[in-house]
Amino acid sequence: MDHQTSGQLNQPSHASSFQWLSFAYQGLTEIPYETILTQTDSLEVLDLSYNLLDDSYWNPALLGRLEKLSTLILDCNNYTSHVKFPYMPSVTTLCINKNKINNLPVFTEEVRRKFPGIKILSMMNNEAAPSYFNGGSLTQYIDYRICNKIRGMKKYKMHMNNVHHILFYTIPISV
Repeated sequence: MDHQTSGQLNQPSHASSFQWLSFAYQGLTEIPYETILTQTDSLEVLDLSYNLLDDSYWNPALLGRLEKLSTLILDCNNYTSHVKFPYMPSVTTLCINKNKINNLPVFTEEVRRKFPGIKILSMMNNEAAPSYFNGGSLTQYIDYRICNKIRGMKKYKMHMNNVHHILFYTIPISV
């Protein structure tokens, strides 16, 4: 399978160093570790969106080696509430929009434990992240506020990925 890698050259050397890699729209069923792990010293943004990744093929322990990773994008895959992440203290942004997350307490507990530096969690268009304004019940909306238990979470963002740009919408949530 042909993997698309994108990035910004970090410094001139014999081996390329990328600050970001995109494997979006590749039809991947497993994570291409052979390429990703060559970037452990420089990779800050990893985009695995719009693939066929799910919990059964998710062997995330190796992603924990990416010590500089700050943004992990997993939009439009098949991850569920029971996905198991490695401990990734450098990640401040996790985008997991349009997946199959349906149990908010289970998922947010995993995020709280594995991403202690998280500032932005984007999980729009998951069953566990209903909008009170588009048909979700008041109970679901109140459950959604459980994310406030994640230490350090400063803001809630809903975001939609487009091929050419990212749009952010702020949702005010108070406890």
